[in-house]
Amino acid sequence: MNARQLKNAILQQAIEGRLVPQNPDDEPAAALLARIRAEKARLVAEGKIKKQKPLPPITDDEKPFPIPDSWEWVRLGEVGFWTAGATPSRDIKEFYNGDIPWLKTGDLTDGYITKIPENITQIALDKCSLSLLPAGSVLIAMYGATIGKLGILTYPATTNQACCGCIPFSEIYNKWIFYFLFSQKKNFQKRGEGGAQPNISKEKIVKTLFPLPPLEEQKRIVAKLEEVLPEVEEYGKAQEELNALEAALPDRLRKSLLQEAVQGRLVPQNPDDEPAAELLARIRAEKARLVAEGKIKKQKPLPPIADDEKPFPIPDSWEWVRLGEVGFFAGGKTPPQSDILAKGLYPYFKVSDMNTIGNEVFLSKTSLFVDVTYENKIFKKYAIVFPKNGGAVLTNKKRILAQDSLVDLNTGIFTLFDIDILYFVYLFFQNIDFKKIFKGTALPTIDTERLKKTLLPLPPLEEQKRIVAKLEELLPLCDLTGESGRSDAPGRE
Repeated sequence: MNARQLKNAILQQAIEGRLVPQNPDDEPAAALLARIRAEKARLVAEGKIKKQKPLPPITDDEKPFPIPDSWEWVRLGEVGFWTAGATPSRDIKEFYNGDIPWLKTGDLTDGYITKIPENITQIALDKCSLSLLPAGSVLIAMYGATIGKLGILTYPATTNQACCGCIPFSEIYNKWIFYFLFSQKKNFQKRGEGGAQPNISKEKIVKTLFPLPPLEEQKRIVAKLEEVLPEVEEYGKAQEELNALEAALPDRLRKSLLQEAVQGRLVPQNPDDEPAAELLARIRAEKARLVAEGKIKKQKPLPPIADDEKPFPIPDSWEWVRLGEVGFFAGGKTPPQSDILAKGLYPYFKVSDMNTIGNEVFLSKTSLFVDVTYENKIFKKYAIVFPKNGGAVLTNKKRILAQDSLVDLNTGIFTLFDIDILYFVYLFFQNIDFKKIFKGTALPTIDTERLKKTLLPLPPLEEQKRIVAKLEELLPLCDLTGESGRSDAPGRE
């Protein structure tokens, strides 16, 4: 049971007479009700309140639950004087900036009202059908999203028309009315549905059934509620903090595992592994071949790696390299709408396609295609793709192209010179803090020049395979992966 359910259960027990024991010495509510009716008749006779329309009698089938014998079922209109406010014309300056607090439903706090920002004048009070409600009056919102929101005045005030106020008759504890109304918030909201603007009227409120306990029992119930409800609030806060921790924990664990992986602490090193230096030599040779054959452009030399750049130590068999040494970056192209087809030779992906369901790694599902005229803009499968500008940079996951594809201009593409290192580099991409390589402020964009210079700790190829295998074993335990479709990918044994 969460805090809200517990609070509702306690309030329900209270209004059913099950929260505190009855005391046979208490004066029964029937005697209290007789005095209330006599007081009401006196106030009408003295002209202090208007005579109200008779409320309908209460039938047995209306009563929602049994109550103790010492209690009475009444309607809310019988236990207080209810009135709605009004909004003085904003066009008449003399109505505003006076010294009479004028409450709007946004000022309600579901507790004591200690601050009302806006005031009206005595002229507005006299001319605009407004009533000055005394301290202790109970207020309830009747319109819109605030239906059922409550407050108790700590000083005299008036209200706008969206708020209904109750001045309880003597011997009715205002806090008992307040807690009853609190327990009925959902019911009032349901009763307010159906119109262009949800609302409950004063007429609906005054006809609402109200369980009336003896006065002393009213006080005991309120005292018990004010003892236990703060504990429920504390429980709720603790529950929210725990929920937030549980929500954040999988991501924290995932980041921790990835950090252990890229620092060489996730699996043991094997002295029989070919060192990363030899792997790196092959990658450089492949890069040189691609340049010589004109398949990629010759790049500017990347700066050498200084010792003070290295963020953490790595095993002796590993090598520090820059991302630009193991692959090259490119940007996508967004074709005219007329060139985008329902069927075609090459899939076309937009940044929005990178939103994952679960934890997919491969980008393969689309209903958009282009034809052969875009052949020279197509990127080879197994390139790593990622959002390169805007908020998507921080929220969308990086993916791997499952087939030769076109991607839009908001997408960055990283193609490796050696496909065997794909999965380790892909996992490394999950560990990059892209916020640190932004440029621009109006539209944050990944600076690919800085991304090229990002340091990559490169393990021996066999260790990369062991690291990826271990992560695929551990990451599902964080409930963050559910990766599929890898069995036919390259570089896996």
